[in-house]
Amino acid sequence: QVQLVESGGGLVQAGGSLRLSCAASGRTSSIYAMGWFRQAPGKERKFVAAIRWSNNIKWYEDSVKGRFAISRDNAKNTVSLQMNNLKPEDTAVYYCASKGPLPVDVLDSLAYDSWGQGTQVTVSS
Repeated sequence: QVQLVESGGGLVQAGGSLRLSCAASGRTSSIYAMGWFRQAPGKERKFVAAIRWSNNIKWYEDSVKGRFAISRDNAKNTVSLQMNNLKPEDTAVYYCASKGPLPVDVLDSLAYDSWGQGTQVTVSS
């Protein structure tokens, strides 16, 4: 089992930046990829970004491409999400998640087996 703890959320004005971090502990050797998802009030949890642990391949949801950057530090078992040029529509609870090699789809929240508690990001206009 992998335990995940997020940090770094907060309130920021539109156009500002925030950096989210997620620390993994436990069976970190089983991590194949890690991702960030977000859930706005009354909406489904949606994919934001993911990174493959072994070779640094990254995926992004279209609306965050060019604004968000996911990175990982294997030595520290952490994954970060740098969020720039934030918009009010980015307001949500952001969740960190980890998955093993199967299923292969990194965009599907159902493929992830460990989740953090979530951190609130609020962007004011």
